[in-house]
Amino acid sequence: MKNITDSSGTDSGKTRPLRIFGVGGAGCNTLDFMAREAASDAVLMALNTDAQALAACSVAEKYCFGGETTHGLGAGGDPEVGRAAAEADTERFRELCDGAKIVVIVAGLGGGTGSGASPILARVAKDCGALVLGVVTLPFDFESGRRYRQALLGFQQLKLAADAVICLPNQSVFKLVDARTTVLDTFKVVNRLLADGVFGVSRLLMRTGLINADFADLSAVSRQFHAETFFATAEAAGENRAQQVIEKLFAHPLFETGKLLEEAESLLVSVCGGKDLTMSEVNCVMQEINRHCDGAHIIFGATIEEPLLNRLSVTLVASGKMAREEKAAPVSRPTKSAAPAPVPVETPSQLLDSSSSARPPARIVAPAPEMTEERKEQFLTKQGGSRSRKATARMRQNELPLEIISKGRFEKSEPTIHRGEDLDLPTYIRRGIALN
Repeated sequence: MKNITDSSGTDSGKTRPLRIFGVGGAGCNTLDFMAREAASDAVLMALNTDAQALAACSVAEKYCFGGETTHGLGAGGDPEVGRAAAEADTERFRELCDGAKIVVIVAGLGGGTGSGASPILARVAKDCGALVLGVVTLPFDFESGRRYRQALLGFQQLKLAADAVICLPNQSVFKLVDARTTVLDTFKVVNRLLADGVFGVSRLLMRTGLINADFADLSAVSRQFHAETFFATAEAAGENRAQQVIEKLFAHPLFETGKLLEEAESLLVSVCGGKDLTMSEVNCVMQEINRHCDGAHIIFGATIEEPLLNRLSVTLVASGKMAREEKAAPVSRPTKSAAPAPVPVETPSQLLDSSSSARPPARIVAPAPEMTEERKEQFLTKQGGSRSRKATARMRQNELPLEIISKGRFEKSEPTIHRGEDLDLPTYIRRGIALN
């Protein structure tokens, strides 16, 4: 299968330090949305094993990898096939990552290409000297079973390969849609959330501003191995933009109307505005966040961008162990169960009846029925005697009539003498002990 790529875009991309890779179907869809909706200084590169799906992507730079493994037909939902396809094209991955300072990998976990190839790309990018950030989605709750297990395994493998990973469970999108929202519109919401998160983090990492926050700060928030990371971006304009952006963030459904922020252990805050951004607005935003996130480790960054004149944008990345523990290990999601049956209240008479019926048997055994004289005689005869036998004296063991056996062919051999005793003789004979 012929690879689809744009060499001119690749050459120009070497001069830009930020590169965003969409891996697999979901990752390429997100990059396609980013390319259509907003301009970015970053290089967008779509990578997939499915040549037909890749051809429909509007991203300028795209590459169909693993042709010898998948023949351009995709990974078939098998992460091992996606991993093998990526391993076969590591040299090409190395060329695409060459010269990048920061590599962002966008993927949907649970399928074959995204789950299998993303950790390989992250490893190659790190070998090239780039800092690697993963922005991934987890399947919906109804995608339980194999797909969900594959997603969790791919998530852990990417965490080991990348410097930081930000995760968005698809199930969270239900908080942003209603019963009339179509499937296409739902995935547009997912793509917008991912795009906003990637753009917000890109501003934080690539712009020098009032207060700098670097990749190490982002890693400090999201590197907890058992933590799950959520992110959201809010924007407001006008005179009261600082207060408006705070209200939007704390009302964001992904943060469960502020509950998740209150329980977060680590927080990264990126404030971005135009040249008219004031220190008073930055102080207002941070004071509100500190008030709602008391005790959390908060890392702050502020940047200036001319296109954001009269506007204020805030990106929050929150991480905490509680998010992972609430979803904990029940891979099989519990279904709705009936309410527990009420405990019946028993009357005193019922308690007495139940206690008497459930009472354990008595430990005192009733006496045996009386036996007639004839029955007694028969019983004693069977036992081999009468009760008078109890009065007889106990039997005593007499001395056994043991004879000394000849030594046979050892008769002429020298005896074993120790301290004047012949050890060849049994001890009871040497010492004159009677066997009673």
